[in-house]
Amino acid sequence: MRKTSLGLVLLTALTSGPALAWVPKLEDQSAKTVIDSAYGRRATVPTFYTLDLSVDGGKFKAPDGSVKVYDGGDTCLSSWLANPTDFAQGSRVGSLTLSGQADQLLFAAQDARDNFKNMTSASALSSFGAGVLPDGSNDYGAKLPAPAATPAPGSAPSLPDGQLRIDVSVRGLSDLQQRSAYQVRLKGPDGKLLAPTRFSFVNDWKAGADGKQAGTLVYYFEPLKAGLNANAKVDLLIRNEQGGCAYDFILDLSKFS
Repeated sequence: MRKTSLGLVLLTALTSGPALAWVPKLEDQSAKTVIDSAYGRRATVPTFYTLDLSVDGGKFKAPDGSVKVYDGGDTCLSSWLANPTDFAQGSRVGSLTLSGQADQLLFAAQDARDNFKNMTSASALSSFGAGVLPDGSNDYGAKLPAPAATPAPGSAPSLPDGQLRIDVSVRGLSDLQQRSAYQVRLKGPDGKLLAPTRFSFVNDWKAGADGKQAGTLVYYFEPLKAGLNANAKVDLLIRNEQGGCAYDFILDLSKFS
């Protein structure tokens, strides 16, 4: 009887936690969950997922099967694993990080908390609806005016509904111009390739001792338009600046909110 009871308790503990899935559009409950997490009223909610592509002992730190060759032959992968700091075939991807509106809200809520402000799900959703990040209320609790339909100059923009952000950490670029030579696509369930809606950089680019550039590329996709589910495993295809090798990275949208 005791073994059965312990088994039932363990099963309940493993299955009673909230199921995760990327949130394409925040609604009242998801926004409240993220805000409560930021203010310490509940356990931390994972709002991003990182696939670590560093190499240790001839293997990726990412789960087995996370990286496949899409084009260019097996040597594309074997040479990467054998010598990850050899950039003869072009730059290498160091990590991939996925996030959405929930991650933006978490940062905004943490900032509001740190500045002794309050934030509600209603005010947050109003801001996202206007295309800007939420702020909160002032120190005395009086609500700030709702965002205007047209965001004020200088307002930080929020992610549009249905948009997924993917940060690609890169090292080994010969110069900054080469950042624009990367080709990145999502593969839909029908095999069709989905191009990003836009592309930008993080202001973190630096040259190493070897003169090679390292930093972060940012791509924005609309996976639902390609027929991908919010909790699916998706294929992200990346071809670096030299073009000879293309890789298929398996990303799990069920690992974050």
